[in-house]
Amino acid sequence: MAAKPPSPPQIFAKERKRAALRRAAQMGSDRFLLVEMAEDLLERLDFMRAEPKRVLLIGAEGTDLAVRLKVMGSEVVAPNPLEFDEERPWPGGFDVIANLARMDRVNDLPGALIHMRKALAPGGIAIASFLGAGSLVQLREAMLAADGERPAARMHPMIDTRAASGLMQRAGFARQVVDSQGIDVRYATLDRLVADLRAHGFTNQLTSAPPPLTRSALERARQSFRDAAHDGKTAERFEILTLTGWA
Repeated sequence: MAAKPPSPPQIFAKERKRAALRRAAQMGSDRFLLVEMAEDLLERLDFMRAEPKRVLLIGAEGTDLAVRLKVMGSEVVAPNPLEFDEERPWPGGFDVIANLARMDRVNDLPGALIHMRKALAPGGIAIASFLGAGSLVQLREAMLAADGERPAARMHPMIDTRAASGLMQRAGFARQVVDSQGIDVRYATLDRLVADLRAHGFTNQLTSAPPPLTRSALERARQSFRDAAHDGKTAERFEILTLTGWA
């Protein structure tokens, strides 16, 4: 009898992920990164001359992507974001599957990509966009400054283009492309950056929650962020990785 494969490490807490998404929905703030991912997806479909009949759309809350796909003539299935679990088998038979800003926070990413591929109709296209390893450099520096010599795990590890390419090959796509784009946003304060992350549902979702920052630690983080400023504002980088795979 074959040995059962080991379970993936439980890095992320699904309930914390749902809680972050609920808070983001209640805030109703501008989700400019999701809007950018949605625009990019539409441009890719136009470039590929794709006219999908059925689309599975995950993570596009706060954008008009579903409406615009329907105008193109697509039937759009958009599951409840609080109930959809990338690590379980997905509904199938889709010409296009789009997953925005979620696949970087699953415990079994190779398995999730396999589920994504299996849910495609023959010749279908899977597109997943999320923040990559080049993101949030200034925030990472601020958190290190806050914790000093005993840093806590306040931000989850992120995926780079090389790792993403390997994951797509491992998932069994017939062919795949991984690319990235950088977006720089200037912030007057660290608190404004954190507010934007909360609005997107990008707050800490690790299984082991770090201890809260003390008042003095928070001030060290804010000072580190201010020290990186030019002309009164600090530029923070968001790297959007986009994985495209064909069945």
